[in-house]
Amino acid sequence: EFCERFSYYGMKAVLTLYFINYLHWNQNLSTAVYHAFSSLCYFTPILGALIADSWLGKFKTIVYLSVVYVLGHVVKSVGAIPSVGDSTIHIALSMMGLILIAFGTGGIKPCVAAFGGDQFDEEHTNERRKFFSIFYMSINAGSLLSTVITPILRVNSTQHLLKCVYVFVVVFISGSGMYKKSPPEGNVLLDVCRCLGLAIKNRWMSSKYDSKRKHWLDWAEEKYPKRLIHEIKMVLRVLVLFIPLPMFWALFDQQVRIQYRMPDTSPSPLRPLKKMAVGMIFAALAFGAATLVEVNVMKTVVEPAPRGQCLLQVYNLADSDVKLSIPGSNLFSQPIKSYEDPQAYQHLELGGHNKTITVGINHNGHFHECGETFTEQKAYSLVLHSKTSGIVCQLATDNILKSEKMEAYLRFINTRSEAVNVTMAGVDFYIPADYGISPNKSVERNEYTSVRCTSGSQDFSINLGLLDSGASYTVILKGVSHPTANNVHIAWQIPQYALMTAGEVMFSIPGIEFSYSQAPANMKSLLQAGWLLTVAFGNVIVLIVAEGAGLDQWMEFLLFAGLLVAVCIIFSIMAYFYTYVDLGELDKLFPDKTIHFHPCSLDWLPETNTGVDLTPVILD
Repeated sequence: EFCERFSYYGMKAVLTLYFINYLHWNQNLSTAVYHAFSSLCYFTPILGALIADSWLGKFKTIVYLSVVYVLGHVVKSVGAIPSVGDSTIHIALSMMGLILIAFGTGGIKPCVAAFGGDQFDEEHTNERRKFFSIFYMSINAGSLLSTVITPILRVNSTQHLLKCVYVFVVVFISGSGMYKKSPPEGNVLLDVCRCLGLAIKNRWMSSKYDSKRKHWLDWAEEKYPKRLIHEIKMVLRVLVLFIPLPMFWALFDQQVRIQYRMPDTSPSPLRPLKKMAVGMIFAALAFGAATLVEVNVMKTVVEPAPRGQCLLQVYNLADSDVKLSIPGSNLFSQPIKSYEDPQAYQHLELGGHNKTITVGINHNGHFHECGETFTEQKAYSLVLHSKTSGIVCQLATDNILKSEKMEAYLRFINTRSEAVNVTMAGVDFYIPADYGISPNKSVERNEYTSVRCTSGSQDFSINLGLLDSGASYTVILKGVSHPTANNVHIAWQIPQYALMTAGEVMFSIPGIEFSYSQAPANMKSLLQAGWLLTVAFGNVIVLIVAEGAGLDQWMEFLLFAGLLVAVCIIFSIMAYFYTYVDLGELDKLFPDKTIHFHPCSLDWLPETNTGVDLTPVILD
């Protein structure tokens, strides 16, 4: 399980980058395909459960679908080779590989946990509980290490994930002789569907003249054994409990899983359903913490202007205050002082894609005008400085996007009469004379106390201080900066991850254990698949809300947290009325009615086999 998860999450860690940088897809298409692939990986467990419970058994299903998994990685790797065909071939092979991986990893998901649980007898419940804890630790350990290591490995080699897939297949098969292998018990899913269909049909047709029965499934008693009907009732009661669970996964799948922890495996007074409710609360608290952090982060982010508008701020480098007037706008209503830090960006209405606007400037009792052309959804700085002829305007385009490498953006305005060359951290700036403006360039986050500048025959140094991550600085005669640096420390994300990890431990491990312990022997993989479907629908919820609601990020976080709290209340009420099933009682209610007889004799034989070929017969 560790190797399989390492391969899966390692591949997903760089999948979006692969779409963008290699297949040259845009961000929206890459995100949509990524979520579609994630959802497919959790819809295919139904197919794996059907194969395991009805045809091959859990062990053979894991082996055969693991081969499909390996084949998917091979096909995807071939699609990533530049010399193999054109872009159409690359896309086709990549998508084919991802589909095979989805069927492989999804198909084995419900079988692995159920197969592990099968290795323990019913009286070894504590040992089985410990196994599920170790099993889940292996999942998280593999995902943690892969998301850290894979981005490093991909620089040098693309074969490590494929080797890891080989390892998990070989290791699993090599232990074949030590496993307890439960044989498949017929086409269980088909029997369940037929039984449900017959019960609904009989209930509908007999509703007018027949007396009511204790349960609507009892209308199938004429054709199907009472034990099967009772087992279906057990499964349906658990599946009803699963209905609220996708909301937890909707929150969880938006967090990067950065750590794992081994839970306390000692006996706990909390039963699985109560633990799951506690896990939901932890997840809701995590998104509450994420909301608070996001609100503070947004204070340092300049949002791009909507269509029909642009962003504008003003630098007054003149020798005294200036007063601006823009036709049809009341922006910059207060005088702008000389060399003061610029105000926050103002939204300038354009009414179209671009517009030439005449800006009026009142300086020392004299009125000046300058015409500038603005384009929608861009950010500008209007630089004003004085000459003997009056006020001069310069319009500079700004970069308000945060650097992906979390570096600082820097530009210079040169008020000197000579051009200046600046070199810092391997980055060269050339600033023309007489209020020339250099382009924005990114520099590493650092404290720059002595930056060397060359102007003609004169060299000098300036102290810029700390250039912080995500900030954009404009250096003139005095240090003026915009937008603000990231003053929300990254460590504030730790409480979110701690709460989400605690929620995952309290939710997932009891959920897997509960799904296994409450399922009849012939439907354990089926119920594990039902559990995994909650993850798939969680991804669907994320797609619907994220793509359709159009909310700010902090509002999205708050919405998800509130929805999960509401769902947790509903789930807690449902869990309160749920009665745990003892599978041992099932055998007492429906004892095995198998007897044996000699095929060549009419005499019934005792249960003990004395060497004669005995044929089982079920008497209902």
